[in-house]
Amino acid sequence: MRVIIAGAGIGGLTTALMLHARGVPCVLYEAAREVREVGVGINVLPHAIRELTELGLLPALDKVGVRTRTLSYLTKQGQEVWSELRGCHAGHDVPQFSIHRGRLQKIIHDAVIDRLGAGALKTGRRLTGFVQDEAGVTAHFADSVEGAAGETCRGDVLICADGIHSAGRRVFYPNEGPPSWQGVVMWRGATEWPLWKDGESMAIGGGLGGKIVLYPIAPPQGKRQLMNWVVNVRIKDPAVSTPPPDNWSRKAPLSQVLPHALRFSVPGVDIGRLVRATPEIYEYPMADRDPLPRWTFGRVTLLGDAAHPMYPVGSNGASQAILDARCLGDALARAEHPRAALWVYEKDRLPKTAEVVRTNRVGGPERVIDEVEKRAPAGFKDVNDVLSFEHRRAIVGGYASIAGFSKVTR
Repeated sequence: MRVIIAGAGIGGLTTALMLHARGVPCVLYEAAREVREVGVGINVLPHAIRELTELGLLPALDKVGVRTRTLSYLTKQGQEVWSELRGCHAGHDVPQFSIHRGRLQKIIHDAVIDRLGAGALKTGRRLTGFVQDEAGVTAHFADSVEGAAGETCRGDVLICADGIHSAGRRVFYPNEGPPSWQGVVMWRGATEWPLWKDGESMAIGGGLGGKIVLYPIAPPQGKRQLMNWVVNVRIKDPAVSTPPPDNWSRKAPLSQVLPHALRFSVPGVDIGRLVRATPEIYEYPMADRDPLPRWTFGRVTLLGDAAHPMYPVGSNGASQAILDARCLGDALARAEHPRAALWVYEKDRLPKTAEVVRTNRVGGPERVIDEVEKRAPAGFKDVNDVLSFEHRRAIVGGYASIAGFSKVTR
């Protein structure tokens, strides 16, 4: 069996490692001319870190990331709604990581090159289409340099891991239209900052319509640490406004971001000073797509954001792509026929990710903040008088169960 993977993001690269570990040959095609360390911070949950650990990547993750200890949910004013231990500190056998997205991608990329060889990843190649027959699939790739020659590749299976604007998804669903956007814009940045709390803590302040997220994404250097921040605000009516471009390189001016950032408070952090100290701020729309009825057509299937783009709520985007990779790798290694493998993969992963997409749309675990702010918009003396401990635990714990990380077991 030979597998073609379109897209060398976290999902595509992890799939390549999974296939290699199972003795299934594959080749990756990436539209970008080079795999660069783009983006800012993300969190990767224990069930996904378990998969990366089994691939031998834990030591590399520890060098550049932070093992998240505590997550606190706060109101916009900075009052604590819920706090809990995470990862190993919560009893899992593997950590949760707060890490720079680009550095995570580089760790997986370097492992692919080391194990599969440099020829296994071809950059500057964008998927434009494919043709299937009884014996296999032929994928067509255009060169990202206008006028340059493209390339054709023949394989048994094509995995489209090419993001929210997936070419493969567009073939199957040509009338789907643009991603769903509810008017929320995210501004993201990272800067060196004095050590906050224990250097392993994370805070989310505010609900779905407006929030701030803070967490460190690199090990401390003396008394300073690379601090990641995100400000999400609903600023436009999606019925009359188009979303901003969804790429990691769109920069936003400080004057645009600062007034929104100052709406939030986090104990121990001067938000205004943090945002002003950030050398580059990036703008990105909070967008997703409706869950699909199916991902697989013959010998072609979807993976990661191509299959289930979701709101960045509950630290689940990259984590779910990694889980896709494990499931698909196992299915292709075990099945008697490639089509059977893709069917097994879709049957397992599609309903699980569809539920996460739907839950993220109403706030995921962060809905606990919305519930408290709705009942006590001016603040409270005791959060238990606003929303009981049991009710708050049910919201947060229910999401962990839906997302699959309440227990890290197989």
